[in-house]
Amino acid sequence: MKTLKGPGIFLAQYAGDAPPFNTLPEIARWVASLGFVGVQIPSNDRRLFDLEQAAASRTYCDDIAGMLAGHGLAVTELSTHLQGQLVASHPAYDCLFDGFAPLALRNNVQARQAWAVEQLKLAAKASRNFGLSSHATFSGALAWHLFYPWPQRPAGLIEEAFDELGKRWRPILDAFDDAGVDVCYELHPGEDLHDGATFERFLDAVDHHPRANILYDPSHMVLQQMDYLEFIDIYHQRIRAFHVKDAEFRPNGRAGVYGGYQNWIDRPGRFRSLGDGQIDFGAVFSKFAQYDYPGWAVLEWECCLKDAEQGAKEGAAFIRDHIIKVTGRAFDDFAASGADRTFNRQLLGLD
Repeated sequence: MKTLKGPGIFLAQYAGDAPPFNTLPEIARWVASLGFVGVQIPSNDRRLFDLEQAAASRTYCDDIAGMLAGHGLAVTELSTHLQGQLVASHPAYDCLFDGFAPLALRNNVQARQAWAVEQLKLAAKASRNFGLSSHATFSGALAWHLFYPWPQRPAGLIEEAFDELGKRWRPILDAFDDAGVDVCYELHPGEDLHDGATFERFLDAVDHHPRANILYDPSHMVLQQMDYLEFIDIYHQRIRAFHVKDAEFRPNGRAGVYGGYQNWIDRPGRFRSLGDGQIDFGAVFSKFAQYDYPGWAVLEWECCLKDAEQGAKEGAAFIRDHIIKVTGRAFDDFAASGADRTFNRQLLGLD
């Protein structure tokens, strides 16, 4: 049995232009002071990280790892959430997602998509240079605008979308396989991979590629009204990354799962700081201990009510208190009668 690692923290929601959030050494000092021992680094933010240099230089990665180690920290995973979104994007969202790409590539969909693919391949090399085993990303979406079956979808439309999604991701998955790193898709509304059923469609499209895996975030399942605990039972062999994020769903007579186009603070389903929502993290961490989850527990802070710094401070303690140090012996070993095949056969009436 394995004890998972943590607490870690995803830096994307904390990076900014003001100290201590504008450089990796400064933000590392801050998160270490809160009790975190790992950082998940967004590879698109040059204030913190240079992806091209990390892919080309093991020395650059060693220097970052050494600096982090000086604060008692390690890299949990690199993230390409924004670049992954651009691997596959329906034209309806082109203007909204253009800001995820460099300024020179905006309004050029083909160049933007090619850049995103190259970014993922660079992330595979950078992850290898750090000695990482998992990588966090989004799948992108060609069919998200079709999630509700009205108007009626033509036969074969969704199959065509997932066939194309598989074709786009297959060479990326192969690059990660060459690097010895798992691609962990955060199952997230807005992505074609947003629940177990869509993940299974994708697995079929990529011939059940061994590097196609899951970043588990129960908050997105609460907002979709899924059974987030049974999900672990079903897919635990493919879960290779974990965002610890809380959520609540409180439907009313005016709105439900779809939210009524309301702001986050007014939606029935909304993200909360750890411990303020409805997720049974005791049960989640127990299932990860049961199934020998091999990775990190990483805080992703998103809350429409609580201050981010308070959420981080409380989140480090929350995760640390929920990590189960797995037992090395059975609780009833004191009553063991030894192991002897002759005795066992005698008990069974075989001798």
